[in-house]
Amino acid sequence: MRILLTGSAGQVGGALLPLLRERADIVAPLREQFDLSRPDELAGRLDSIKPDLIINPAAYTAVDRAEDERELAFRINAESPKAIAQWAAPRGVPLVHFSTDYVFDGSSDRHWREDSTPGPLSVYGQSKLAGDQAIAEAGALHVIARTSWVYSATGASFLKTIVRLAGEREQLRIVADQIGAPTAASAISQAVVAMLPRSDDDLRKTFEQRGGVVNLVCAGETSWHGFATAIVAGLQSRGVQFAVKEIVPIRSDEFPVKAKRPFNSRLDLTRLREQFGITPPSWQQALDRELDAFKATI
Repeated sequence: MRILLTGSAGQVGGALLPLLRERADIVAPLREQFDLSRPDELAGRLDSIKPDLIINPAAYTAVDRAEDERELAFRINAESPKAIAQWAAPRGVPLVHFSTDYVFDGSSDRHWREDSTPGPLSVYGQSKLAGDQAIAEAGALHVIARTSWVYSATGASFLKTIVRLAGEREQLRIVADQIGAPTAASAISQAVVAMLPRSDDDLRKTFEQRGGVVNLVCAGETSWHGFATAIVAGLQSRGVQFAVKEIVPIRSDEFPVKAKRPFNSRLDLTRLREQFGITPPSWQQALDRELDAFKATI
């Protein structure tokens, strides 16, 4: 099986690459070799690669900058997934794509289901929703894994930001009224690999029977403040010294940003468990593993 993996330098793509290499022939092009900002060129690149499966974690993820770069965000997050799906559909090539909790407005008190009505508050969320819809409309065999609050022990992430700030400041002020599930890229990658059968025939059958959107996040919930507190406490228990003495919970309106975020990003995991037989770890369990990995690098 030949798998095209985009975004292998990113958090999810980087976590997927070593796992996929154990079971398939992996093509993991650099950004300039498979440039999602140039959707018109992708069909030609796909013709030359000839993948049996496409996994596309690459995306425009600069949430606030997207408010000023709407056209670029839509090219990468909507037009390119559309081009990939339109290539894949007539060839029967399955596609795994990644979505986000930002497709919702966060106004509900309930966990968001896969079929909940979207209402993105930001350009980033709008561009990701447009990509989800374009893939479905193209008719490609697909699984769209909807994630939230993705981080990892390596690369740019909330974890690394908190570690840096905690080392520099005695007080951190962190938003406490946005609720979701911090989700380690490693947990996402392990679940995606578990979804994939080994043979091409079983692969297509799996996508035919279980395709569509599936929420893929760690179990449980917390706030950004709770997440930051857990990061600092977890590393302190591992012997890491910080300057920070106080982590203060604040409201979203006390930390103004360009793009609006949903207050409730909790995603329902019923379909992941019942259709795919996957029970994800709690966000605390996944964080423990990431903190162990981070501690090993310092």
